[in-house]
Formats: sequence, C-alpha cells, structure tokens
Amino acid sequence: MTAPHPSADAGHLPPPDPTLSPYTGYTRAHWEATADRLLAAIRPYAGPGLAQYRLPGRAGHSGAWSDGLEGYARSFLLAAFRIAGSGGDVGPTLIERYAAGLAAGVDPRHPEHWPPITDRGQPMVEAASVAIALHETRPWIWDRLPDRTREMAVAWLGGFVGATANDSNWRLFQVIAEEFLASVGGPHDRAEIDGGLDRLDDWYRGDGWYTDGEGRKFDYYNAWALHLYPVLWARVAGHRADPARVATHRARLREFLDVHQYFFGSDGAPVHQGRSLTYRYATAAPLWAGALADVTPLSPGRTRRLASGALKHFADHRVPDERGLLSLGWYQPYLPVTQPYSGPASPYWASKAFLGLLLPADHPVWTAPEEAGPVDTADRHLALPAPGWLLHSTAADGIVRLVNHGTDRLPPPPAGSDDSPHYTGFAYSTATAPETPPPGAPPGPDNRIALLVPTGPTRRGRIHPLYAQGRRAASWHTPLGADGDERLRVTTASVVRGPWEIRVHRVEAPAGTPVRAGGWAVACDVAPPLAGTGEAWAVARRTDGLTSALVGLFGWEDATAEVTRARGHNAYGDHSAVPVLTAPHPGGAGLLATLVVLTADPIAAADVQTGAGAVLVSEGTLEVRFPDGTTETVIVTPVPDPR
Repeated sequence: MTAPHPSADAGHLPPPDPTLSPYTGYTRAHWEATADRLLAAIRPYAGPGLAQYRLPGRAGHSGAWSDGLEGYARSFLLAAFRIAGSGGDVGPTLIERYAAGLAAGVDPRHPEHWPPITDRGQPMVEAASVAIALHETRPWIWDRLPDRTREMAVAWLGGFVGATANDSNWRLFQVIAEEFLASVGGPHDRAEIDGGLDRLDDWYRGDGWYTDGEGRKFDYYNAWALHLYPVLWARVAGHRADPARVATHRARLREFLDVHQYFFGSDGAPVHQGRSLTYRYATAAPLWAGALADVTPLSPGRTRRLASGALKHFADHRVPDERGLLSLGWYQPYLPVTQPYSGPASPYWASKAFLGLLLPADHPVWTAPEEAGPVDTADRHLALPAPGWLLHSTAADGIVRLVNHGTDRLPPPPAGSDDSPHYTGFAYSTATAPETPPPGAPPGPDNRIALLVPTGPTRRGRIHPLYAQGRRAASWHTPLGADGDERLRVTTASVVRGPWEIRVHRVEAPAGTPVRAGGWAVACDVAPPLAGTGEAWAVARRTDGLTSALVGLFGWEDATAEVTRARGHNAYGDHSAVPVLTAPHPGGAGLLATLVVLTADPIAAADVQTGAGAVLVSEGTLEVRFPDGTTETVIVTPVPDPR
C-alpha cells in the first residue's frame, strides 16, 4: 500500500471517533465537513451568474462551455445531498447559490446559459445530475423558484424528449431526466423511459453484474451508474414506478453489493481497474444506495466502514488537494487515468459517494459501530463468472487482487480488437496501478505476456473467457501486433492461493520466438523501487515493503530476468518498476508457468524464491506447487479455431 501523506483535509475535519468508528475514525460529521470543504473550494471558480464553474485543468473534448455546466451539475449533486440530508439546515447561501445558478443556466438569454441537450451530447450526462439534485432539494429549491425559471428549466431538460442517447449507461440519464419532467408535469415520453430501463435489462449478465452496453464492458460503472440510477429513478418516480421493475433492480443491487464489498482493501483503496477512475470514492455510492433502498446484505457498520474507508483513503493521500479541489488524476494529477471526455470538473462525479447523507443522522449506518470489512479478518477468494474475474485478498497486508480473464471493454465482433492498460491486463489490485506509457509508446510489460516481434511487443486485445470458478479462471487471446497472424494464440489459466497466483500459458507460436512475461508494477514518489534478479526470477520492492515478484516455474530455463523501470508511467507514483522474464518460445507443448506475487507481508515476500514449482504431467497438463507446498493440477488444452 502506498504510504499515506499528511491529509490535506486534516485541519478541516472533526477529531476521529475511535469508539464509533474503530477502523476509520470517520463519522457523519466527517462526511459533512468534507462536503462543505469541496463546495467551498469550488465556489471561486463560478462565473458571476453561478451557472458555469470553470475549474483549472485540461478541457474535455466537449469544450469549455460544456465543462462549465459539468462543474455546476456535479457540484450541485453534492450540494443537494448536503441540503436534503440536513433538512435544508445549511444556511441560505448554499441554497441560493444553486438556485441562482439554475436560473442563469436555463435562461437562453443569460451570458452563462447552458448548452442545449442534443443527440449524444455531454449535456445529457450533466442534465441527469441536475434532475436528481432538483428532485432531492424540491422543498428548498424547485418549489421556491419563480414560475418563469421552472418553465425554462423544463424547456432545457425537455431537450431529452426524442433525443438519442449513447447506447450505454447514458440511456439512464434520459430515464432520470424524463422521469423528473413527468414529476413536475413537463413533457416526457413514457416509451423512452421504459425503453431505457428495458435496455438495462438487456445488459444484465447475472449475479448482480451488468455490462455497460454490448460486449464485455465490466467496471465501476456497475457501481456509480448501472445500479445507482435505478435506485434514484425509483425515488423520482414514486407511485409511477412499476413495483415489479423496482423489485428486480433492488434484488440485483443486493447481489452486486454481496460482491462489491470485496473490492476494497483494508486501507480503503478500491481495486484500480477500468475507466473514469478519477471519480475515486464514487465507488462507495452503491453501498449507500443499498441502505437507502433497504436492500443491502451488509450490516450498517460494515457499510459505513467500507464507504468511510474509501473517503479516508483518498484524504490520507491529499485528495482533495491543498486548494480543496479534486484534480484529474488518482492521488495527484495524472491524465492517463482519464479519458478524452474528462474535463476539469469531471472528478466531481465523486459527489455520488455522499449519497449516504440522505439517510437521517439517526439511521443505523451512522449510529452503529463500524464492523470489519471482508479483507480485514481473513484471506478470501471469489470467482465472478459474469465479468470473468477472480478476486483474492490477504488479511496480513489488506491487499485485494483481481485476476482478469473476461473483461476487455470491446464491442462484440465483427468490431476489431484493441488493447487498454486498464482493461486487458491479467491482474489489478488495491495497491497498484497498471503502467500507462505515453500514446504511441509500447505497452508496459506489467501483468502481460507478449511475443517480441519485429514491430514490438504484442498486446492482449480481445479476451475470450473460458471459465471462472473456485480458485481458477482461464481465457485465450490472439496477440495483437504480430502482422495479423491469426495462427498465433495464447491460452492462459490462473490459479490463486493467498497472495499468490500461478499463471500457466500455452503459447502457440513458432519455436524460438522471444516471449516476455511481466509481474505487477510497483510505484511510489519517494524513491525508485529496489530490484533483485536471479535464475528465472525477478523482484521489485518498494521502500515500504510492497513487493512484486515473478518466478519462472516451467519453460523458462533459458530466461533473462530483469526489472524494468519507468518514470511518469504510473498513477501510484513517479518511479515504477516491473519484474520481467524473457525467453525463447520452448516449442513442443509451448507451456510457460510463472508464480506471480504481490504482497506487503514480509513473510510472504521472503518465500517467493523457494517452494514453488511445476512439473509436466502430460501434454498440456502441469502439476504446480505454491510456496506453502499446496499442489494443483492445471490443464491448458488448445482452443479450437473459431473460424
């Protein structure tokens, strides 16, 4: 885990309460104080009309006009939870600020008016936040607006009616906005609302998991969109909502939370995987949503421990920054965790984490003592067949690791294959981030296997899942960048135990082709990680003890071991290092087995070079041995040609 820095919020927070919150020290007062600081810090960046918030940072691809709306809408969501959660007892300034901004934004004659809602335009995203905020603050803002302002707001939101949204979580923005319009007697199309909710059903893959549109697009949009908006829609719809549909959404949320709780490390960090990671502690939103809808399988104390843990984790790493702002990054500003649509105010979707403020102060999630999270008490492993993932975590160091054999965020064939460091790696964790080299540079070697061809290292691209069950998962891929040679194939099986993963690759490629495998990237700002290498093993270790090791167990007899280093390629710190093995393809069965280790436990770190091994049993079958002596049989057979 990255060592925490003195919190930039330290002077703005109440004292910790170790009795009520023995794991984080955080209470409702800490959430309120954080919300107040975020709202105060963004105020100087508002225009005179309070409708446009022009924050410092790189513009999003929709331009500054849309970015200014984004600053209003996303901070209004935070303000709404703060206002409604206190019953309006926040003083008049905050309420007046957002009421005035709304009046200016929806007035087409005002210099700060908002861009219109058009097909697939970014204002669709922000309009949903405005609609939610208006609903939750109805007694304090909407009901007190002049009729003319309400008419203009209805006209602006009415741009959704008949418009086309992106076929993804964006369909829910239309659902929310038009349902709010229905609630105030505005124009809406019930068929569009129902159609968006029906489309959500199309994407359901079971066990609480949705894909974000067609394909294998699994990430935190399950947390801060696909499960969250149905709960908020039901609040807006009230008696208009179909009870059967609401019950279905709630049952799915309950299933999701039963799994989502395993995605947080003991230090509160969420697993670093997927896009829009700059929303940071928005990962806590469905935890509160489950309590708000009264469907959570988690105890009140565990709900708050996980949510507060995420908030505190980022506060401990100077988020927000010394100005009180959320930057485009993870801890510090770091653009590779963003996307072209991310503008300076984009990180304020983190406001969704404050949904819990809608629960009254005497609700058990605020009054019950914190209880341990799953990673706090025991080693865990969990197979998730829908996204094709394995989770394994260890209590000794509090790290959660995600092994990926099913998620690539690609549309289904015939769309072409592509590669992304945040989706197509073999593994992600709560203590590391993937290497993200500059555009045009070769991909990082971490958690990859690549053929070294004349054009550079191949990439994983489209992932074809085979299974995820128990402690095992497997998939295959056709390496990208090998001159389109469809005969090349890599089939990989993973087995996990404690902090260890053994990966067995069947590489179908010409004998002698150089093959490179990489372990976890460890990174920090303080100093370059230490490095060690030996016969078919390499280790990178941070000064705080976080260790990444890669050990060749089979097929690496002629391997070269090294630790590659980079600067500015990792969200966790400026200095990063990855253990790497490179060897000629062995031919024959083409099997390569590695022990892949990420640990902050000194006992586990000391065992990586001894105890593990692998023996060929038959064609495509290895008996592998973990450092603790446990053995497993792994079968990796050729995958039939799908053509």
